Amino acid sequence: MKGKFYPFMTIAAVSFFSFLLWIIYLANTGQSSVFFDLVKALPYGDKIGHFVLFGTLTLLASLALKAKHFFIANKVRLYWGAIAVFAFALGEEISQAFVATRTFDLIDLSADVLGICAASWLVSKLMLWHKKSQS
Repeated sequence: MKGKFYPFMTIAAVSFFSFLLWIIYLANTGQSSVFFDLVKALPYGDKIGHFVLFGTLTLLASLALKAKHFFIANKVRLYWGAIAVFAFALGEEISQAFVATRTFDLIDLSADVLGICAASWLVSKLMLWHKKSQS
């Protein structure tokens, strides 16, 4: 993954983050959106939405940061992109307790974490595939 890949991933991550901020703004101000209608129409749509949104953001952020990571106990790989997204998700979910049009939901946060974990797994597989293709 060379050349224009990482700048492209950075633009994609920033763009998707901006989209997510817009969705949060709409929710915080009680506005409607076609996205909210879609979520309401699907069984568990809200949870699926959390999983997909935060998973996608994690994938893009981790790739934009060149899959930089550290290990816990020399075993568990944590990507800096995933840590950043988790901090944002936690802050955003906690902030809902203070917004009249929103409610804090631990299950939403759990869906966020599952999306972050799934995307981190995918990043690890992509990096392994990339490494193998280079040899």
